[in-house]
Amino acid sequence: MTLPEWQTRGAYHEVHGISVFALDEGPREAPVVVVLHGYPSCSYDYYRVLPYWTKDYRVVVHDHPGFGLSGKPADYSYSLVEQAEIALGLWAQLGIREAHLLAHDYGTSVATEIIARRQRGYEPVRLLGATLGNGSMLIELSQLRWIQQLLLHRRLGPLVAKFSSKALFDLNMRRLWGDQDKVEQQDLDLLWEMLIRDQGRQRLPQLTQYIRERRRFWHRWVGSLYRTDLPVNLIWAEEDPVAVVKMAHELHRNIPDSRLKLLPGIGHYPMLEAPEVYAGAVLEMLREPG
Repeated sequence: MTLPEWQTRGAYHEVHGISVFALDEGPREAPVVVVLHGYPSCSYDYYRVLPYWTKDYRVVVHDHPGFGLSGKPADYSYSLVEQAEIALGLWAQLGIREAHLLAHDYGTSVATEIIARRQRGYEPVRLLGATLGNGSMLIELSQLRWIQQLLLHRRLGPLVAKFSSKALFDLNMRRLWGDQDKVEQQDLDLLWEMLIRDQGRQRLPQLTQYIRERRRFWHRWVGSLYRTDLPVNLIWAEEDPVAVVKMAHELHRNIPDSRLKLLPGIGHYPMLEAPEVYAGAVLEMLREPG
């Protein structure tokens, strides 16, 4: 797939003054699934699994500001709180009144902010349930990559971003797969093209500050998960070297009535590495609510 081909599948929406690229596919009258993608990629992560889901569901997946084809302004906080505002604003624009929330990696922390608001009585889109996977919500257990730690540094981050390269990106991404033979180079090429688009490389240090927020707002976000009455599913690829499987077991143990499904032999990006397995796991959770 080429970038123009991917662009034609979606549309741009102005949300709180920022251009947001989103795909909205599947039957209009079908149940809705809203999707929050991970870091440092974008909605393209889901291109292989969308055909499995859009037969029976309306699926909406967008690029967070700073990612993919969405706007990447310099004068913006890129807080996870802001990303939640954008998601809720977009869904409202699209007329979504209720939905199941699906999130991966970085998107899981955006999801926990939305769940925390729900717990406090603010729920502009009624959540029917949440399916979370391979996100370092339990930041104390995360095995951060060295590139993330450098980008997080206030002074070194901008220099690291400036001199980051396609070869380094490819190397770090490949290490996230459980089976590197399943990495498609064209996927890495397109993800890199969208990452650096519109000065995206310069935004990486700002975007990476979400790691600090995970620590600062642990009690708001993880605490809300541990107290929620929302049906929560956990789908976790076991060979993830960053969001290690220990997190899944800890979350499952503490989230009331949660369900856990492990995906053995698969790494951090199950939707790209094993799309049929991942898509099937999600459908299983959607069709058999807890």
